Amino acid sequence: MAKARKVAVLVGSLRKASYNRKMALALAKLAPETLKLEIVEIGALPHYNEDDEGQPPAAWVAFRDAVKACDALLFVTPEYNRSVPGVLKNAIDVGSRPYGSSVWSGKPGAVVSVSPGAMGGFGSNHHLRQSLVFLDVPTLQQPEAYIGGAATLFDDAGGIAKEDTKKFLTKFLEAFAAWIETNAKA
Repeated sequence: MAKARKVAVLVGSLRKASYNRKMALALAKLAPETLKLEIVEIGALPHYNEDDEGQPPAAWVAFRDAVKACDALLFVTPEYNRSVPGVLKNAIDVGSRPYGSSVWSGKPGAVVSVSPGAMGGFGSNHHLRQSLVFLDVPTLQQPEAYIGGAATLFDDAGGIAKEDTKKFLTKFLEAFAAWIETNAKA
């Protein structure tokens, strides 16, 4: 059996009852034994300002260290104005600097977008993928995960209420696990 890979999960919503946080927690429960999904918090990161690199805020250092310690990346994000939320873009910027020291580079990744609407966050998913190309994050192409109808997606315990969605997410996680093994650094 392959060793368990540590996956940094970045949730693009700060709401306590966020559908995206619920999805991240549900995915952690559905993940195969070869994946250990851990949310890396992004809400307390000060806005990125290159002037602060001489003495980076402690929150930046802790965030960068947490992501560096992981084998792979899973982004779970809503869509704000057909793009990613500012808090997630800030985390991406914090992790990509200083130049030449990106914590993202070479780590296999995947994107799940979750929305109450029918399009399932299609715009945010694809905007994020554009950044991941630049950041050298080999990103799982198939299956794509645009999850709509989030208001009726979860049961009272926070699990996935719809069996067909649960099967899809299990398949997604199995494909992601295989993607990680194919693309992970030793």
